[in-house]
Amino acid sequence: MWGLVGGGALVIGAALGLRVRFSQPAIGLIMAFGAGVLISAAAFELTAEAFERGGRDATALGLIAGALAFFVADTVVTRRGGAHRKRSQGQQAGGSGPALVIGSLLDGVPESAAIGISLLEGKGVGVAVVAAVFISNVPESLSAASGQRKAGHSTRWIIGLWTGVALASALASLAGFALLDGASGDAIGAIQAFAAGAIVVMLADTMVPEAYEDSGRRNWVGLVTAAGFGLAFMLSTLE
Repeated sequence: MWGLVGGGALVIGAALGLRVRFSQPAIGLIMAFGAGVLISAAAFELTAEAFERGGRDATALGLIAGALAFFVADTVVTRRGGAHRKRSQGQQAGGSGPALVIGSLLDGVPESAAIGISLLEGKGVGVAVVAAVFISNVPESLSAASGQRKAGHSTRWIIGLWTGVALASALASLAGFALLDGASGDAIGAIQAFAAGAIVVMLADTMVPEAYEDSGRRNWVGLVTAAGFGLAFMLSTLE
């Protein structure tokens, strides 16, 4: 359920991208805010907790493995036509439909799995993790849906894509909880760090470049990113 809450933001963002005519600078700054939120989640809700659970070795190995796994998978998707899956100016026109779908899943699964992992402490869901995933997912799909519409994809295809990714996100959260229930601290810490590594590479490869490219106000991007980071951190202190 919590994975679906976080993933459901993808459908909301896609609907906004199709219904509301956002300017390119607005989309860029929204993406910057979402990137700041995810940076905070990766740092405090994933990496810091991974260190507490599994120590230095599990955290280091997890970060390296997650970063490399996303890098390799993203390279394959990029070569098959999914390089511009989150762009907002119609660059998806020359891309492969399957690559766009797989790329969208690739971006959404690590952060959603982190929601399920946050339940393993037995203290209820990690509110900050859910909030971070929800807040960051809206600008991700908003930007991508805007670009997909300009690339000529139908509304039905776009909403269907993001609904599918939202459902996959829910399953990723379920898997993160069910498969790791009873696992050792080292294993859980390594998986948390793995998700953090994948998220950081995703941010550097997709969200941050989009923010700079579209905003037209590059001096504002850093400030808005910091605002997203600060908000997510303050949410994490409420737990």
